[in-house]
Amino acid sequence: MTTETSTGGAPTVDLKLEVVVIPVSDVDRAKNFYGGLGWRLDADFAVGDAFRVVQFTPPGSPSSIHFGKGITSAAPGSASGMYLVVSDIEAARAELVGRGAEVSEVFHRAGPGQPPVSGRHPERGSYRSYATFSDPDGNGWLIQEVTERLPGRVDASATTFASAADLASAFRRAETAHGEYEKQLGHRDEDWPTWYAEYMVREQTGAATAA
Repeated sequence: MTTETSTGGAPTVDLKLEVVVIPVSDVDRAKNFYGGLGWRLDADFAVGDAFRVVQFTPPGSPSSIHFGKGITSAAPGSASGMYLVVSDIEAARAELVGRGAEVSEVFHRAGPGQPPVSGRHPERGSYRSYATFSDPDGNGWLIQEVTERLPGRVDASATTFASAADLASAFRRAETAHGEYEKQLGHRDEDWPTWYAEYMVREQTGAATAA
């Protein structure tokens, strides 16, 4: 007998991914590594000798990581494919390298499933440029540059920017696009603040950004 479950209708309860658990062999070594990256230390507490949990949050991230003792049975170093999304991959890589992380050179893909090619995507295509690094146990992180979201990825009624750096990058992209828009107009756009605001919301929500 087959039992079918209805999945129709919009969800009525938010399910917010807030924590990813990563397995490490040396808690203090991992704590020093992630702290050295500039990630915020939120918690470090133990119960006896069998349990300890450490929480870090990457800058601008709504999600955190947990590692410690007695919190996962996964083999140390077995976590992989964890994404860190950035608006400027060259700047992000430079900062991580400056903080002691061994980060790969930036590479890109021409499209989904295509082989990696050295360097940032030539047109700075969103979701196309990457770099990688690992923590001391070998847990693997993938840095991905995202400047324009796919349609439906962000709720248009709740558009936010995770950090001042993300907002500044969005302003720079809007400035470039607005310059092209004014060339089409043939004169200065007096209502440029409205144009900037609408462009930045469209970009983040995945709507068309053409002038």
